[in-house]
Amino acid sequence: MDFKETLNLPKTDFPMKANLLQKEPELLAKWEKEDLYGNIRKHSSGKPQYVFHDGPPYANGHIHMGHALNKILKDFIVKFKTMSGFDAGFIPGWDCHGLPIEHQVTKEERNKKNNPSKSEIRKLCREYAAKFVDIQREEFVRLGVFADWANPYLTMNFSYEAAIVRELGKVVEKGLLYNGLKPVHWCTSCKTALAEAEVEYADRTSPSVYVKFPLQSGLVADWMNGETAPVSVVIWTTTPWTLPANLAVCLHPEFQYVAVKIKEEIFIVAEDLLPALVKEWDVQEHKVLGTLQGKELEGAICQHPFADRVSTVILGDHVTLEQGTGCVHTAPGHGQEDYVIGQKYGLDTYNPVDDGGVFVEDLPFFGGMFVFKANAEIIQKLVADGYMVSHGEISHSYPHCWRCRQPIIFRATRQWFISMERDDLRTKALEAIRKVEWIPPWGESRIYGMVENRPDWCVSRQRAWGAPVAVVSCKTCGIPLSSPEVFDHIAELIAKHGADYWFDTELFDLIPKDSVCSCGGTDFNKEEDILDVWFDSGISHAAVIEANPKLSWPADLYLEGSDQHRGWFHSSLLESIGVRGEAPYKSVLTHGYVVDGKGKKMSKSAGNVIAPQKIIDQYGAEVLRLWVASENYREDIRISQEILKRLSEAYRKIRNTFRFLLGNLYDFDPQKDKLAVEDLQEIDRYILYRFSILKNKVLKAYSTYEFHTFYHAFYNFCIVDLSAFYLDIVKDRLYTFAPDSPGRRSSQTVLHILLLDMARLMAPILSFTAEEVWSHLPVGSADEKSVHLSSFPESLEISFDDTLAKKWETLVELKGEVSQALEICRREKVIGHSLDAHVQIVLPEKLRTLLQDDLEELKIIFIVSRVDVVDDLSAIENAWNCESLKGVVIAVSAVGGEKCERCWNYFDPKTGEEPASALCEKCVENLEYPKRTGN
Repeated sequence: MDFKETLNLPKTDFPMKANLLQKEPELLAKWEKEDLYGNIRKHSSGKPQYVFHDGPPYANGHIHMGHALNKILKDFIVKFKTMSGFDAGFIPGWDCHGLPIEHQVTKEERNKKNNPSKSEIRKLCREYAAKFVDIQREEFVRLGVFADWANPYLTMNFSYEAAIVRELGKVVEKGLLYNGLKPVHWCTSCKTALAEAEVEYADRTSPSVYVKFPLQSGLVADWMNGETAPVSVVIWTTTPWTLPANLAVCLHPEFQYVAVKIKEEIFIVAEDLLPALVKEWDVQEHKVLGTLQGKELEGAICQHPFADRVSTVILGDHVTLEQGTGCVHTAPGHGQEDYVIGQKYGLDTYNPVDDGGVFVEDLPFFGGMFVFKANAEIIQKLVADGYMVSHGEISHSYPHCWRCRQPIIFRATRQWFISMERDDLRTKALEAIRKVEWIPPWGESRIYGMVENRPDWCVSRQRAWGAPVAVVSCKTCGIPLSSPEVFDHIAELIAKHGADYWFDTELFDLIPKDSVCSCGGTDFNKEEDILDVWFDSGISHAAVIEANPKLSWPADLYLEGSDQHRGWFHSSLLESIGVRGEAPYKSVLTHGYVVDGKGKKMSKSAGNVIAPQKIIDQYGAEVLRLWVASENYREDIRISQEILKRLSEAYRKIRNTFRFLLGNLYDFDPQKDKLAVEDLQEIDRYILYRFSILKNKVLKAYSTYEFHTFYHAFYNFCIVDLSAFYLDIVKDRLYTFAPDSPGRRSSQTVLHILLLDMARLMAPILSFTAEEVWSHLPVGSADEKSVHLSSFPESLEISFDDTLAKKWETLVELKGEVSQALEICRREKVIGHSLDAHVQIVLPEKLRTLLQDDLEELKIIFIVSRVDVVDDLSAIENAWNCESLKGVVIAVSAVGGEKCERCWNYFDPKTGEEPASALCEKCVENLEYPKRTGN
C-alpha cells in the first residue's frame, strides 16, 4: 500500500517563488481597477481622524533612495493608522516652482539656440514640472504607496497659487512684511537671493590676510609709552574682496587690547590672541607697550588702506577671540552682523557689487572685476602699498548655492523680508516649538537654535518661475496695500488664470478699481519678484489641510528628512505662527540620510549610488519596503547589495512561513472546524501566548514609529518560534493525524489564527505579500476582500499562567540543546534523520518536577523516536553537557525497532505481531479514526 496517499500533505496555490517583478504590477493594476484607496477612504469614513501631511518633493528628475525611504515610511504610518481604526488619508504633493526647474529649462532652450521671454520660460517650466510629477507619481505608486494619486496638491496649481497670495496677504496685514536694503545670501551664478535653507556648506580654500588700518586719531597718548612709530589697527579676513566696502573696524568693548611694537611699527590687536599672532607672523622680537579695553578706542579714526575715506572704530559684542586679531573688518553691505552693527552706528549699507558678482565700473582700482578674481589683485595692492602684515591661505567651511554648487557671497540688495521681531514672531515661534512633539527629541533643540538665531526671512527672488510677491505699493508713501479685499481680489484672478496672470497683466486689471492707500495715494507699483519656494511649500498646511473641510487643522504629523528642520518644518512653522499664532503640526518625525554600505554619502562621482528603480527591477518593491522597515531610520540608513541580498533571504523565509500555514489549511473550514481556545492543546495555546506577546510588541512599535522593532520581532517569530519550534513539532500532527481529529483541528485552528493575524500585522510593511496571502485564505476566513480593508487583530484571551510559560520556555531551550546534540550525531553519521535517534537525558530534580507531566511528550517535542529520562550518563563518552541548562546531560544514539512506513517513527512491535509490521500504533489508530467516529 502507498501510505503517502493516507497523509495530509500540504496543498496550496500560494507559490513558493515570489516572482515579485510580475506579481507586484498585477496587484497594482488590480488595486487601481478596484479603486482600493477610494474604498479604504469610504471604509474609514466616520472614524476618528488622523491627519498626516505630506511634504512636497521637488518635481525634477526621477526619484532617488531618499524619496523612496521617505514615501515608504509615510505609507507605513498611514496604513498602520488606518488599520488601527483611524480615518487617515494621504494627499501627496509636489513642489513645482523654483530655480532648479528654471535652470533646466533655460539650459535646454540655450542648447536649442532659443532666447525665451520670462513668460515663455514660465510656460515651459510648468510643462517640465508636470512631466516629472507624472513620472514620479508612477515611481511612487510602484513602491506600493497608497495615496490619492489622482488628486495631489501641486504648488503650481492655480488654486494653490491663489492660496499663496491669500497667505501673503495675511502676512502683510499682520505687518510682518517689509522691503529693505540688507545683505543676503546671493548666488552670483543664478543671480538671485537665497534663503538659509538654499545654502549648503562645503570646504573651500580662501585667502587669509592680515591688513593694517593706520590709526589717524582717537589714540590715548599714555598707551604708547612714549613711542612715536606709526600705529595701525590690524584686521583679519578671508574675503579680501569685501575690503573695498569696508566702513569700520569693530572691537569688543570688554576685551583687553595691546599696543605691540614689531620692528618699526605699532600694531593694535587683542591681548589674548597676541601669542598666536606672533607665531603665525613669524615675529622674532616684539614689545608690548600698553593695554586698554576696547571701549576706550570707540570713535577712533583709521585710514582705509586703499579707498579715499576713513574707517571708524566701533564696538560690538559679536567680536570673538576664536581666531584673527580681535579687530573685525566691517562692511555693512556684505555681512549680517556687519549690517546690524552698522545700523546701530548709522553706517551706510554700501555694496559696490552687481548681481553677477562684479564690482561696479566706477569702483577705483577694481571696477569691472569678478569678486573672487579680484582677491589676488587686492592682495597684490595691499602688499605693494605696505598695508599687508601677513597673507596665506585657509581651508574652511564656506556657503555654496544649493542648485549650482558655486560659492556664494553676502550682498546688500533691496528685498522683501518677513520680520522675525514684529508681532513677536520669533518669541511666539520659540514658544510653539516647545509645545510640539519632536521625534527624535533632539529635533527640538535643533530647530529651536535655528529660529533663535536666524535673521529676518528674505522671501523675494529675482527669477521667473514662481508665485509672485503679489504686493502693490503706494508710489506716494511706499507702503504696500494691506487690505484683505485687495489680496482676495488678486487671489480670485490667479485661481482662475494662474500666477502668470500677475506678471502678464497691467496693474489696473489686478486690483480693485477703487483701491486707495491709507495716505490717500491712488498710484501704485506692482512687484515683479517671485516668492521664495519655501514660502510656497510653507503655506501647504493652509492650502491643503485648512482649506479642506474634511480635514482638521493642525496636522497630527509631518515626516521628512532631518534637513527639513531648516527647510519645510521651519518655513511652515514661521508662516503659521505669523498668521495664526499656532504651529501647523502636533508632531514632527525625522529620518536620516541614505548612505552606502560603508556609511559614506552617495554620489555619482563616488559611483556608489543605488537607484530605487534598479532595486525594484532586481528584487521587487517588497524587498525595498522590507529594507526601510529593517533599519533604524532615525539615523543614517545604509544600503548595499549585500544588505539587499540578506533582506531578500529574510523575505523568502517569511514568505515560506506563510506558505506552510496556507498549505496546511486546505481542508480547514473556519466556520465549522475552528476550536475554542480553551479546547486547544497546551503547545498550541503556548504558541498563541507567544504570538500575543509579539502582537503587543509589534503594535507598540507601530505606534512609536519604530518599524525596525517590528521587522526584527516579526522575523524572529517566523524563524525561531514558528519554523524552528512550533511548526516543526506539529508537522507530525498535521500530516499523520486523521483529517478531522481534534489534535489536527487544534493545530489548524492555531495556524488559521496566525495566518490571519500575521497577514494583517505585516500589511503596512509587506503590503503586496499580505494581499497575496489574503487572496489565498480558506473560504469563510474574512469578510474583507482586501487585507488593507481589514483592521489590526484584537487581543486573544490566552489562559497561560507564569508557571506554564516558564515550563514551555524551558522546553524550547531544552529542544534547542537536543537539536545541537542531534546535529553532531548527524555529522558523525550516527543518525540520518532526527527520527532515527534515541535520546537519553539527565534532568536535575527541579527541572524534572517542572516537566513531569510532559515526559511522555518529549519525543514529540524533540522530533525523535524515543526519549528516556535517566539518572546518570557518566558512562557515555560523548554525552552532551548543556551550557545554558546546568545539570542537563544528553546522549544520542541510533534507535532500535521497526520504522513506521507512514510517519517514519521507530517503534517496538507488540508481542505476537509480525516482525515486519509496516505501521506504528499511532498510525493504525489514525487510519481507523474515521471508522471509529463515523467521519
